Amino acid sequence: MIFNDWQQKGIGKEISKSLLWEYDLSNFDWNDMRTLVVKRVIERGWIDDFYAAIKLYGGIENFQNIIKEIPSLSHKDINFVCTVFNLNKQELKCYTRTLLREKLLNS
Repeated sequence: MIFNDWQQKGIGKEISKSLLWEYDLSNFDWNDMRTLVVKRVIERGWIDDFYAAIKLYGGIENFQNIIKEIPSLSHKDINFVCTVFNLNKQELKCYTRTLLREKLLNS
């Protein structure tokens, strides 16, 4: 996996403030907003943002669990996270929601 070295490469890294430009980060609840943070990292982050987020949320397994909770991602981002973090599409809330939406619209 690409981010297996997160413990070494995550040292001193912080999530880019520009990813969360509309929030006051001095009072930001990083735990309550974890799905938003991880979504922004996936959609717009640099490699250092991934290392910082994985470190912030306690490792690859916790990061994968947060990815599973994200309510919406593009098809490209779904394919990316499934490949990089060894996830199945069916595990992702965003994927199952998309399937349900398409089924409803086509019925």
